[in-house]
Amino acid sequence: MTERIVIAEDDEDLAFVLRETLRRQRYEPEVAPTAGALIDKLKATSYDLILLDVRLPDMDGLDAIPRCRELAPDTPIIVMTAHGTRETAMEAITRGAYDFFTKPLKMDEFQVVVARALDRRRLQKQVKALRDSQPSGLEGLIGQSETLKRVVDMAHRAAPTDLTVLILGESGTGKELVARSIHFSGTRQQKPFVPVDCSGLVPTLIESELFGYVKGAFTGAQHSRQGLFATAEGGTVFLDEIGDLPVDLQAKLLRALQEREIRPVGATERVRINLRVIAATNRDLESAIRTGGFRQDLYFRLNVVQIKLPPLRERKSDIPLLVSSFLEKFSDPQRDVRTISEDAMRRLVSYDWPGNVRELENAIERAVALGSGPLLHVGDLPSNLQYSPEQPLPASDELLPLEELERRAIVRALRETAGDKLAAARLLGIGKTTLYRKLKQYESEAPAN
Repeated sequence: MTERIVIAEDDEDLAFVLRETLRRQRYEPEVAPTAGALIDKLKATSYDLILLDVRLPDMDGLDAIPRCRELAPDTPIIVMTAHGTRETAMEAITRGAYDFFTKPLKMDEFQVVVARALDRRRLQKQVKALRDSQPSGLEGLIGQSETLKRVVDMAHRAAPTDLTVLILGESGTGKELVARSIHFSGTRQQKPFVPVDCSGLVPTLIESELFGYVKGAFTGAQHSRQGLFATAEGGTVFLDEIGDLPVDLQAKLLRALQEREIRPVGATERVRINLRVIAATNRDLESAIRTGGFRQDLYFRLNVVQIKLPPLRERKSDIPLLVSSFLEKFSDPQRDVRTISEDAMRRLVSYDWPGNVRELENAIERAVALGSGPLLHVGDLPSNLQYSPEQPLPASDELLPLEELERRAIVRALRETAGDKLAAARLLGIGKTTLYRKLKQYESEAPAN
């Protein structure tokens, strides 16, 4: 569908130029000459972008921003003014604007920012559509890659059953998220979901933690205590990192799963249990079986339904959707949702993410918390993402002349923006003319071959 843009501008000549410029780019622009007309349009229909002049005949544009946010909370606002000061810009951003332009507008920069705002709006729509289209309880599994679709499909089919599920995948791929999705999409959703980190349990206490104990079972057992299996009665127990469970405990777990009963430590009678088991591991269990580190019979008992989560590096097409979702999650709800620059997005997509989705989520949370503005750049990302593999980190004790530091910053900005001089100038915070002058200076200084 053609993206719709409303232009709140009382200058007829400028409104005409903006409308025709946007129309040539195949957008669908409309003009509102007053704040009242803009508000009426927002009440009547939805738009993908609002271009708002600060000086309107019936209302200050800054005062109109909160009203626009109420009527169109997800629509980005770009403020335009002939009276541009840093204070005005910050006030516009504080009230919920996405970006800020001073008049006379530089049309090439204007088109870049409009395109970026619409990209962000498009991602928001994709994330919402993806969540709405997914079965209940699977909203957290963000992505449209074929590998993730297969995971979602298998989780959806397994959810209404009581089959034991084994989830495989590297750390950070979202194994617990899938387990929770299966539980809360199934018939046991009103009952407890009890996660158990098998790698974090003290080896000598694992049995009592899982199955409970009776009074006097061991020194210090002054009262009987339920185990985690009993706590999960009627619901689901999630055995995370099952591959780290000691071999001697694996036999007892296998018996509990087969017999559907447990014997608390120190007890003489067994207790019936009614629960579902979902297990997960980042280990290669088949290799562990060959080396004696994991029981084959337990593996067969757990591996009734297998779901294998792909690492993030194998589904990089999902990164923009994940980033958009995390930006929405971590942004201040009282302000406009943060967005990310094209150069920063390219860096995120090119990175291999050894920590998978968890690492990406942490990177976005950090960038939102420490970023200097509504648009996040490469410099707002963690340091290990700010340098491409072919560009080594500068030595911390290396002292360079300011001219050389300036030259390196310009080269790096051009590299990050794929040679786009306008985008590089914006990234560096300098004018386009200044950048051209510096590049011409470097060319004149280059030695002749």
